[in-house]
Amino acid sequence: MENQTQIRIGKPQDIDDMMDIATNASDENGFIRASQNKMLQELWSALNLDNGLMGIIGDPGQRAEGAVLLRTGQMWYSDDPVLEEKAIFIRPEFRAAKGGRARRLCEFSKQVSDTLGIPLIIGVLSNHRTEGKVKLYERQFGKPSGAFFLYGASTVKTSPQEH
Repeated sequence: MENQTQIRIGKPQDIDDMMDIATNASDENGFIRASQNKMLQELWSALNLDNGLMGIIGDPGQRAEGAVLLRTGQMWYSDDPVLEEKAIFIRPEFRAAKGGRARRLCEFSKQVSDTLGIPLIIGVLSNHRTEGKVKLYERQFGKPSGAFFLYGASTVKTSPQEH
């Protein structure tokens, strides 16, 4: 259903669901310990359209299928604003469903960048299924402008026996 891929702007009443998505995203792909307070501050600001926003796939009051957190900020060397993608997350049960949810969230992010007239910084920081994610981003954004490297950390969770 194409309806499933409609993206709406998140509102403050989405906070509980977005905290659930953020927690799942950090559990699945985080490489350092997550702070519930930090996530709450970032999400709450975006849901109140304070230096950012959230694009959400799903109807208000229903469990979201996925979301993107976009925040405005500045590079360390400039006063010019940029749009920073902080996270795109699709709940696992919707990743293989028709409708291209990750692709739609990428397109939504580009649309926000175009509407604001500021550059978008978006990327893949993952050691899990990285090649597929990078290919999706290359189809959406073109060739990458660099790469991320993790030293002393991994986004792939291992059991204590594997250490």
